[in-house]
Amino acid sequence: MTEMGVSDNCKGLILAMSSSAFIGSSFILKKKGLKRAAARGTRAGVGGYTYLLEPLWWAGMVTMIIGEIANFVAYIYAPAVLVTPLGALSIIVSAVLSHFLLKERLPKMGVLGCVSCIVGSIVIVIHAPLEQTPSSVQEIWDLATQPAFLIYVMATVSGVLVLIIHFEPRYGQNNMLVYLGICSLVGSLTVVSIKAIGIAIKLTLDGTSQIAYPQTWFFLSVATICVITQLNYLNRALDTFNATIVSPVYYVMFTTLTIIASAIMFKDWSGQDVSSVTSEICGFITVLSGTIILHMTREQEESNMQKPSRWFISEDSMKDVEDEHLILIHESDYLER
Repeated sequence: MTEMGVSDNCKGLILAMSSSAFIGSSFILKKKGLKRAAARGTRAGVGGYTYLLEPLWWAGMVTMIIGEIANFVAYIYAPAVLVTPLGALSIIVSAVLSHFLLKERLPKMGVLGCVSCIVGSIVIVIHAPLEQTPSSVQEIWDLATQPAFLIYVMATVSGVLVLIIHFEPRYGQNNMLVYLGICSLVGSLTVVSIKAIGIAIKLTLDGTSQIAYPQTWFFLSVATICVITQLNYLNRALDTFNATIVSPVYYVMFTTLTIIASAIMFKDWSGQDVSSVTSEICGFITVLSGTIILHMTREQEESNMQKPSRWFISEDSMKDVEDEHLILIHESDYLER
């Protein structure tokens, strides 16, 4: 049983890391494709669709799909407390590849963020609990209907309804925590539902069909509704607020709630001693800190790029600076000329 658990954790670890590598690489491929497309036609940012004819962009899309599939399968073999935080590695892959392939400089603080994510991930992997795969969908249903998880579900649904009905109309356009709260709460239910579906698929492929169980279709319905709701409000958040702020906050909220939901339903931490659980929490906090540092670094770089350049053209070297002509040239205007 232990050997099987270790084997499953290793599979989940490899799949989660592969998922991060594929997803991180996909951003670079798509960006290079968008740049090539912009050189031949109208940019995507102003409504152009030339990128649809660019093979590199499609390569990025395929790579992202492969990464998402690998992430989905990883939840079948490993607990969410191991898989979810490793998603931060995709940010590292993207940052490093951007530095070398897109010539987007990675500052020292960015390097510190990458190191923090790696160190935190290693701590989580070392102390991650062993996955205990249920033997049927009925067993998963029993886990989902235990009092502790039902209380979490009721609290989550109530919180989502309050945010949608009361807070979203009043504060949605001014406070991103409203949209991100909805996304994160719903997202935690999405992950446990997808994990249940993944286990059902795995058991079916192993010869124990789970298709006849109504619980399988219930979990599928819940996952579908949650995914649609999650994407809807995440798009609203991204459309309303700065992505460099939305991404780290959403990652922190979503990852935290997902780990809590999975720990309650699947009892990920059962059988672990206090030191192991404490080490995992410390590793998780380290990963979150590294993620925030990386995004803060990117935001600072973007703001620096948007600052106008000031050129002083001296008419007389003996004149003071106050007497010189000051010309402001924004980067975009300069590049167009």
